[in-house]
Amino acid sequence: MEYNKITPLVLDAIIAIVGAGNVINQHDDLEKYSHDETEDLVYYPEVVAQPQTSEEVSALMKLCSENRVPVTPRGAGTGLSGGALAIKGGLLIAMERFNKVLEIDEANLQATVEPGVITEEFMNQAAAKGLLYPVDPASKGSCFIGGNVSHGSGGPRVVKYGTIREYVLNLQVVLPSGEIIWTGANTLKYASGYNLTQLFIGSEGTLGIITKIVVKLIPLPTLDALMLASFATNEAACAAVSAIFRAGIVPSALEFMERRGVEWVKEHDDIAFDLQDDIQAFLLIEVDGNNQDVIFADCEKINAVLESYDCKDVLFADSSAQKEELWRLRRTMAVSVKSNSIYKEEDTVVPRAELPRLIKGIKEIGIKYGFESVCYGHAGDGNLHVNIIKANMSDEDWNSKLKFGIKEIFELTVGLGGTLSGEHGIGLVQRDFMPIKYSEVHFALWRGIKSVFDPKGILNPGKIF
Repeated sequence: MEYNKITPLVLDAIIAIVGAGNVINQHDDLEKYSHDETEDLVYYPEVVAQPQTSEEVSALMKLCSENRVPVTPRGAGTGLSGGALAIKGGLLIAMERFNKVLEIDEANLQATVEPGVITEEFMNQAAAKGLLYPVDPASKGSCFIGGNVSHGSGGPRVVKYGTIREYVLNLQVVLPSGEIIWTGANTLKYASGYNLTQLFIGSEGTLGIITKIVVKLIPLPTLDALMLASFATNEAACAAVSAIFRAGIVPSALEFMERRGVEWVKEHDDIAFDLQDDIQAFLLIEVDGNNQDVIFADCEKINAVLESYDCKDVLFADSSAQKEELWRLRRTMAVSVKSNSIYKEEDTVVPRAELPRLIKGIKEIGIKYGFESVCYGHAGDGNLHVNIIKANMSDEDWNSKLKFGIKEIFELTVGLGGTLSGEHGIGLVQRDFMPIKYSEVHFALWRGIKSVFDPKGILNPGKIF
């Protein structure tokens, strides 16, 4: 598809819409917007605009639609799929000025927020009112809630409380034509035609630009317990995951960590943690609620399950400080791995009972192609993040052969009943692997949906398919 460059007349119109102080078009100033957290990908937009209202976004979209200028929406730039990269140049619409929590409706357990609100800041504001927004990705201290919605992001606690799809009730969206719509209603039930709200969740900015979000909240649990279980093998740790649920317990978080990842966290963050020689994997297990006796009973049941899966040791966090330290061990793992080596992160997800076969297969594929891997993630959801480490691979093999190893990882994942991404999205980096899972029928349907919303193809072109 052919697109037009931003002409001086179009630039003047952009400035007129958002103000000169909210337009960036100098190359050095555009650097911040040329990349996200995806490894080694850099694409410069021609111009960045920073609107603050839905009406400004609408005017920008009308302008770009009339002039066939490609538009890339962007949140905090913490994504791992290249979804916010302006691969066709054009205008990048940065949403950081949409940063208000507009309302926390305690009577209806709802909140209305703008997409540029940092996720953790919103969680804290809700918690101050005794309410919980449980969707907490590892980057919650820096990512925007709008990006979470656009990518279908998750986090540790969705294993008990559900994914982001279960918390978004309604969205205000600016379409590529510039029209502003609400996708649904601020109600817990919705059976009124096609559910456009769910269509936009995970659409990665390809169908419209989200400008307001209505989410469901729940009462904040007052108590929790945290356990760290250690195992001699990855497979034993992964096998214990499904068994915990079969025992009738639903933890509020159940995270897997491989030994090498813990070692790198210790080096990177200087976390005091005694790592025994015979331990290869860990499960970080949280149970929450409002009754201490019930929580302890669940922990005892979990401990019994762990013992039957050759668990070597279980550490119960005995203070808030120790809980925070153990969570820091998990939440900083991605940053620690990234700081130590050239790497590439994949986001696999399978039915949780298949995790032992998944991690065993990943290690076998690594041996075949010559790369190492560090695996961790939301084991309770079957969601395993695979950090592929360059290690002893030559530059030539890394650049030419690695893609075949990744393809085999995804083939294994799909063969086990899984799919290509649990929460990072497809964006740019995973789009070539989509045919492993999806047929031409799927692609035809997706292209048809895209053409209805965006007939000129100007919004976040080149992503997903």
